[in-house]
Amino acid sequence: MRGYTLHRMSLKILAFLAGAASGTSTSHVSINFGDANVMYDNDHEAHPPAPAYHPDPSYHPTPKYPPHPLPAYPPPEPSYSPAPSYKPEPSYSPKPTYHSKPTYHPKPTYHPKPTYHPKPTYHEPEVPACAELTNATYCLEDEEYPEYDIKHAIQYHLDDFNHLYADVADLDTAASVDRPETLEEETYLCPSETAYIRPLRAENTDGKWRVIVNEIQLHYKTFTQTTRVEDCLTAGEECPKVPICYESKCLQKSIYHRFLVYDPYDQYFPFAIETFKLPASCACLLGAYTIDH
Repeated sequence: MRGYTLHRMSLKILAFLAGAASGTSTSHVSINFGDANVMYDNDHEAHPPAPAYHPDPSYHPTPKYPPHPLPAYPPPEPSYSPAPSYKPEPSYSPKPTYHSKPTYHPKPTYHPKPTYHPKPTYHEPEVPACAELTNATYCLEDEEYPEYDIKHAIQYHLDDFNHLYADVADLDTAASVDRPETLEEETYLCPSETAYIRPLRAENTDGKWRVIVNEIQLHYKTFTQTTRVEDCLTAGEECPKVPICYESKCLQKSIYHRFLVYDPYDQYFPFAIETFKLPASCACLLGAYTIDH
């Protein structure tokens, strides 16, 4: 309010001074009062008055609020943690001992590969030891018979061996060799000896001696090969029951028989079936009728 009253008083004073100045001879009057500035000239024209200034707004003081007390929270329950487990200090291993570098020897000199000669072809001996002192074409006893090698080969090739062995049937014709003990008219014209044999070695139709699989016991079974033979006792001589007026001669007859043989030098399958010529009967050969005077 005080500022507003002062402002009005200033305006009144300015008006009074302006009237007094109009009667003077000056052509221009300028009156300054504070922030107000009024200018008059001889024409008595007044400049527009200064804008009216409004008083500064009155600011209300900030209200004071009573302080609110903080809410009272119950104190938290103490949480007890277990005591930390202290681990023992690590044990440090001693520093490793470094050995000196090994001495490197020069590279060895490589020799050329040896020359391998081909495996020699197996040949049975012309006459085995069991037949050196006889003229027989088969052996019933053999001190060099490879029984262990035959068993091992059979066990390794058991299925294939069984197929071959089944193809060679044992003979059982005992009744066919029964004969009277004395010679009669119905008997054989030439004497002979008949037997069942199980040869260990024999000479095949190509003239080569082979090992025959016989009397081999394996897997609770005995592998045998039996055949019937008849040897003529007087081969090439006259038939004893034929009159002398007839030319006669006892003749040894043979039969071909198959045997399962073992070849120790066959790398793939050491068994095979081969053919052998064996004595089968003794016959009497009659010639032309002659009369001697």
